[in-house]
Amino acid sequence: MKLMIASDIHGSAYYAQKLVDAFHTEQAGRLLLLGDLLYHGPRNRLPRDYDCMRTAEILGTVWERIIAVRGNCDSEVDQAVLGFPMMADYAMLDWEGVTLYATHGHLWNEEFPPPLPNGAVLLNGHTHIAECRLMEDMHEFLYVNPGSVSLPKENSVNGYLTLESGVFTWKDMNGRTGRTYTVA
Repeated sequence: MKLMIASDIHGSAYYAQKLVDAFHTEQAGRLLLLGDLLYHGPRNRLPRDYDCMRTAEILGTVWERIIAVRGNCDSEVDQAVLGFPMMADYAMLDWEGVTLYATHGHLWNEEFPPPLPNGAVLLNGHTHIAECRLMEDMHEFLYVNPGSVSLPKENSVNGYLTLESGVFTWKDMNGRTGRTYTVA
């Protein structure tokens, strides 16, 4: 079953709708959101069609298929308008035999990893930069970042990530494949 992974919507109703449309097109089983769902944050420009309530309504159309973690811009006020839980700092999943540790990235990240078993995948958002790196300092894990749905930085594009049959695929918001990585 396909898992779709996205981060950093930051209240963009335009990109929230594109994400939900892509979720339906991808026919993914679940949508994993890595935080910063509604508020744009004080260091970000306003994203396209900034509308927190509309963004919450759009995400609410697939609420039963969402797994979400809290970002540094998310708060209890955001939770009050969302129909799915999103206040946990992390979620651990076993997806098709791959151990995923999903967190926003402001607490746990590639420089400060949580305790992970060898071969696990640390999923982060936060930086708005799509990345994939094998980390081998203290223990081996894969660091993966889908980038940002609405406010990409550096050379990243507005996009999301899928995981299916052990293959991570980065895609832009029109579903065009950027790169892939196969989990060993």
